[in-house]
Amino acid sequence: MKWIRKLLSITAAIILVSICVNMFLGPHHIAAGGLTGLAIILEQMLGMDRSTVIMIGNIIVLIVTLIFLGKEVFLNTVIGAALLPVFIGLVPKIMLVGDTMLSMVVGSVIFGIAVSILYANKASSGGTGIPPLIFKKYFNLNVSLGLFFTDGAVVLLCLLVFSVDAFFYAVSSIFITSATMNYLENGLNKKKMVYIISEQNQAITNDILYKIERGVTIIPVVGAYGNEEKRMLMVTLDKKNYQQLLTIVDTHDKRAFMITDTVSDVHGQGFTYESGSV
Repeated sequence: MKWIRKLLSITAAIILVSICVNMFLGPHHIAAGGLTGLAIILEQMLGMDRSTVIMIGNIIVLIVTLIFLGKEVFLNTVIGAALLPVFIGLVPKIMLVGDTMLSMVVGSVIFGIAVSILYANKASSGGTGIPPLIFKKYFNLNVSLGLFFTDGAVVLLCLLVFSVDAFFYAVSSIFITSATMNYLENGLNKKKMVYIISEQNQAITNDILYKIERGVTIIPVVGAYGNEEKRMLMVTLDKKNYQQLLTIVDTHDKRAFMITDTVSDVHGQGFTYESGSV
């Protein structure tokens, strides 16, 4: 069942990539990096069908992956790499949105969502995502830097084959795709980390433990002005519970001192796994 869900997720992501390329970016000659961008360029230059370019490119990528990165990375890549040329060939090549800017923005967001789904399933559509992993393994080159070089080469070809406008649209597309992926990875799972100094620590702690059902850490602190020892509460909770925490603190101590920070990732009890106790 787990493999079926994973396969369905990968297939959905590949379909989204195909829709993005054939209906949003391709019709406006926006080659925003990657093998799909190279396929758009070669289709214009040589008249080759983009699905054929992707199929040939991914066969080469899979061979290189197996040789240089091993069986595990190969298996994580092979499904998406095999499905991509199929769906690129099946999805109609139509201009769904006439305005180039709007088409670029929508297509880039869709592309970011699709790649995020692939990454969440530890999968890939092949293409230019593999060379950076090889550079990292053998030359210790940062993956993001390697991806910048490989996608940058494709975008520069866009400048030579199409126009200056197409080049800047491609660059903008890369930024929007990256921003979308970053938001999906971090923005949807943000938590609040709150520090509280109050004269009513025990009452506040009890309400956090039993009303919000979140753990509380008590930290000894010393005020520099009066050299007075106090206890500070630290609690991490979902954004939806933050207003409830404010109400609890305000109810017990309107003069309580609070510092709130937004954090992107939290692991452990109550967040990445559940426990019978708080």
